[in-house]
Amino acid sequence: MTHTAPHDSDSPELPAPDSQGNYPAVEYARASLARKIIRDRVAAGLSQRQLALRAGVRVETLCRIETGRHTPSVPTIDKIDRALRQATQLQATNRGKIKRTAEKRKSSR
Repeated sequence: MTHTAPHDSDSPELPAPDSQGNYPAVEYARASLARKIIRDRVAAGLSQRQLALRAGVRVETLCRIETGRHTPSVPTIDKIDRALRQATQLQATNRGKIKRTAEKRKSSR
C-alpha cells in the first residue's frame, strides 16, 4: 500500500513501509522533497519552467526532482529554495500593494 494525500494527485507517492514498518530512506526523502517543492511552487503561482528559470536549473532537472526520480545536490536544492522564497516574498509584497491601493480607493469615495 502506498501513502498519498488525495489532494496531491500530481505529487509522487510516498513509498510503502517494509514488513517491519521501516520506510526506504532515499525514496522517502526524494518524495518528501518533491512534494514540498511542488506545494511551494504552486503556492507561489509558478510553473515548473518559471521556477527553473528563476533558480537557474534546467526544466528537465526540476521535473525529475518533482517526480521523485532524482536526488538533487545541496547547491541545487539551495537554488530552488532561494527562488521559491524570493517568489513568495514578491507575491506577499504585491498583495500588500494591491490591498493598500484598494483601501486608498475606498477611502477616497
